[in-house]
Amino acid sequence: MKLIIDDANVEAIKALYEYFPVDGVTTNPSILAKSGRNPYDVLSEIREIIGADAELHVQVISKKAEGMVAEAAKIREKLGTNTYIKIPTTREGLKAMKTLKAEGVNVTATAIYTAQQAFLAGKAGADYAAPYVNRIDNLGADGVATAKKIHDIYRKNNLHTEVLAASFKNTQQVLELAEYGVGAATVAADIIEGLLKNACVDSAIDAFTADFENLVGKGKTMENC
Repeated sequence: MKLIIDDANVEAIKALYEYFPVDGVTTNPSILAKSGRNPYDVLSEIREIIGADAELHVQVISKKAEGMVAEAAKIREKLGTNTYIKIPTTREGLKAMKTLKAEGVNVTATAIYTAQQAFLAGKAGADYAAPYVNRIDNLGADGVATAKKIHDIYRKNNLHTEVLAASFKNTQQVLELAEYGVGAATVAADIIEGLLKNACVDSAIDAFTADFENLVGKGKTMENC
């Protein structure tokens, strides 16, 4: 499963890319709005950090298919042809997906709350479909189960579309989908950090260090003991 950062905070992205094995960045209009800056300025910085070959997912704003297609052209011109265009999975969105895929554009179907939406996005040729795990939970359904169902629908119908699960509230949701083998998860920076945080690990390392320093002296390591 690919692990993608769901954030537009440039400093957070830099830090995660330095330490974590991540595969790209997703953004949406709300995430970009938090920066308070011109969207293309932020996105260009992100592209520079992650490189030309990494996945960058950028969402359109238009509600009509023609506008979505026009935005996609501008996004790709500014950020490179490897950029994935996030298209809401609506009637107009499906039309835009079909048009863009016919032109060879990378497409991520977004705003997915149901398996039937995801099925249609897959039939329209989307490369990824992004079910909103936690938002689905908040509607009284099961977001993780929905993402698994979508994954199964794609495999059983020989569709090339991969699940790009989004909207997580905790690391357990991420791990359940990793265990199931879905294609990708896009996760907020703090939850990615949470995948590694464990007081037991810190305690064990501190004990190892104390025992070693008692043997060879404080501040010593295997390099200088």
